[in-house]
Amino acid sequence: MSFTVLVPARLASTRLPNKPLADIAGLPMVVRVAQRAAESGAARVVVAGDDASIIEACKAHGIEAVLTRQDHPSGTDRLAEACEQLGLDGDDIVVNVQGDEPLIDPALIDAVASTLASHSEAAMSTAAHEIDSIADFMNPNVVKAVLDAQGNAMYFSRAPIPWWRDGSTHGDAPAVLPTPAPLRHIGIYGYRAGFVRKFPLLPAAPVEGTEALEQLRALWHGHRIAVHVSHVAPGPGIDTPEDLARVRAVFAARPSA
Repeated sequence: MSFTVLVPARLASTRLPNKPLADIAGLPMVVRVAQRAAESGAARVVVAGDDASIIEACKAHGIEAVLTRQDHPSGTDRLAEACEQLGLDGDDIVVNVQGDEPLIDPALIDAVASTLASHSEAAMSTAAHEIDSIADFMNPNVVKAVLDAQGNAMYFSRAPIPWWRDGSTHGDAPAVLPTPAPLRHIGIYGYRAGFVRKFPLLPAAPVEGTEALEQLRALWHGHRIAVHVSHVAPGPGIDTPEDLARVRAVFAARPSA
């Protein structure tokens, strides 16, 4: 199996300005992400940036990068342009690794690519892991996934699903989690390149706007999303200055960053 990792990187960020270029142990964040992705089995790792400063930072550290438009409404739209620029074939597998995940597990990247390759009926793949706390189960910022018998997503929601009818009273939080354990969605995606190019052209789904979850567009239009269930939670991503400080501390504690 051969696949390409694409790392979308947008310079503007409300909570953390110039986020892709934030220093982590002497290297820009986006470079750290690309280096981590390169430890996977990917044949190629390419950053898709929206500003020349991102491209220059990548190239200064030997990372392949392409400059994309600044007006893309989502990272998926940016990936679609990158697929065109790179001339990827419609059946080529692409894994979208977010540009703010410098601690991502390379094995997770491989698993998402392999899951798509083994599900010929699926247009996309992603990952999830078991939720082990009621607080996470009830947290709307923790996206939940429910799968079918073949390991394809039935639905994603910010609501606590599946809801354990007999485990709670009057709609309150359950005293214990249901069995089998509910699943937390991990924000990494595999695509067939042809579907990436098609996705931005699909009309947004009403439920996508309600949940604020872009992947629901694929399900609403009848496309399948195969899900790899990981036994470990992913490393923390970076959205805020506090997140950045925590990840910097992780790198600082390593023998060699």
